[in-house]
Amino acid sequence: MKFGCHLSIRRGYLEAAKTAVRLGAESFQYFPKNPRSLSIKTPIPADAQACAAYCREHGILSIAHTPYPTNLAVEPGDLRDATIASLQNDLSIADACGSVGIIVHFGKYRGKDPLQGYKNIIQCINDVLAGYAGSTLLLLENQAGEGSAMGMTLEELVQVRSLCQQPGLVGFCLDTCHAFASGLWPSGVTDGWGQLQLEMERTGYWQALHAIHLNDSVYPRGGCKDRHARIGKGTMGEERFARMLASRPLRTREGLPVVLETPVAPGTTHEAEIRYIQELSRLDENRFVSG
Repeated sequence: MKFGCHLSIRRGYLEAAKTAVRLGAESFQYFPKNPRSLSIKTPIPADAQACAAYCREHGILSIAHTPYPTNLAVEPGDLRDATIASLQNDLSIADACGSVGIIVHFGKYRGKDPLQGYKNIIQCINDVLAGYAGSTLLLLENQAGEGSAMGMTLEELVQVRSLCQQPGLVGFCLDTCHAFASGLWPSGVTDGWGQLQLEMERTGYWQALHAIHLNDSVYPRGGCKDRHARIGKGTMGEERFARMLASRPLRTREGLPVVLETPVAPGTTHEAEIRYIQELSRLDENRFVSG
């Protein structure tokens, strides 16, 4: 695993990568452009290639997060063209930066027929990837259930990927807070992660997992509320994360960016929290004792 956090690109992609190194991170996440707009960013900034070279030199992985207005389930004619163009732009920028993937929320559909929402998601993904020749993946993020019941189960995530025309270009990003809020994460503290991991393997999700958003939850399990807390400071608690990060199957996954999206006080950074999760990952899972 490569631990890191979300960083600003206010000073460019290369500077974001350098900031990650200064924080002791081995990965980072960034917004490829304005996070509140579907506007296109062209031409691709020259420092994107410099960012890719710097990351290769320092063994850093990066992932990009698509803008907030992105909705894969959007109806044709209702921002569909703008959404597709925006996602293609995100892929181009992230590929130039050498990123593992672009993270996109599963999608929210407010029509009467949920099946149409899934059809929209699959068609949108197909349109985005048509003619794409890069190596950066499109990574679907599981949802907490806030505002939509879509994207909350492993089965639907895996099924949507399997129905895409190019499933090899589609993968997953697991958000731990969302998994807990939606009820996807089993309730047990000592065996919750183990059960979830086995279910990932059974469904085929595990094999296509390419990134993790590591976030504690402000609200209790099953509340369907998406509010992140610092690791060990929310309702998930330290032991859940210790058992997760110390588990051998996860610890031995190569090239997996594990990125914090937790809140930080103004004027501070994620440096201490990155060290903290690195320490949790070094615990012996067989010796971890509750309490």
